[in-house]
Amino acid sequence: MSDRILVLGATSGIARALCGQLARQGHQLILAGRDSDELERMATDLRLRCEVTVLVELFEALEFDSHEPLIRRCAERLDGPLNGVIFCCGYMPEQVKTETDFLEVKRTIDTNLTAAISILNAAANYLSQGRSGFIAAISSVAGDRGRQSNYIYGCSKAGLNVYLAGLRNRLHRSGVHVLTIKPGFVDTPMTEGLIDPRSLLLASPERVARDIVRAIQRRRNQLYVPWFWRCIMTVICALPETIFKRMKL
Repeated sequence: MSDRILVLGATSGIARALCGQLARQGHQLILAGRDSDELERMATDLRLRCEVTVLVELFEALEFDSHEPLIRRCAERLDGPLNGVIFCCGYMPEQVKTETDFLEVKRTIDTNLTAAISILNAAANYLSQGRSGFIAAISSVAGDRGRQSNYIYGCSKAGLNVYLAGLRNRLHRSGVHVLTIKPGFVDTPMTEGLIDPRSLLLASPERVARDIVRAIQRRRNQLYVPWFWRCIMTVICALPETIFKRMKL
């Protein structure tokens, strides 16, 4: 049986690969984002290649008042209840800008955390009524420990991790599962210039998407992707603060 899934931030690098994986498995999709032309191109391609229902909705992460109506509208457009919501929106600024420009700080936190809470609260309330379904959100390994190279971005993802953990706890008895996704470096425009493209730490969006779909199907609580980031972050988080604060990470 196919699910009916809303993908928020569908034109982002990981989300594009994720939509392809889901469509190939026969799931019905609603692609939501800001770029209507690109969303329509994606939807047309997926319909032709995968022969599935793919709808398009405009979604602006920072227009909080529009979030609850969007969830209601999506539920009404499909030929059955909405089964899943995947939050793929994100903004990663240059750390140096956030140290002098508070607007960059605000945009980072509002996009990565406030918007996620706003739209996923609405999704949680809808899904809990049907006592089934799932919510998944893309966080980051950067949220595991504050590092000088990206601590503003990291703190927004740390907040998202705590929010998702609480939401998972809240929705467990309702039969709604919540997955926290923690990618490392992924070969997308967001990470361009941050790492050598030949690095073994750099994963393809397609690999990440496959792991995400598998984690959703297995109802995993948390996913480090690729898997070795769990080991890396375990070591980083175990370092004593007296040592860690002297490191350039």
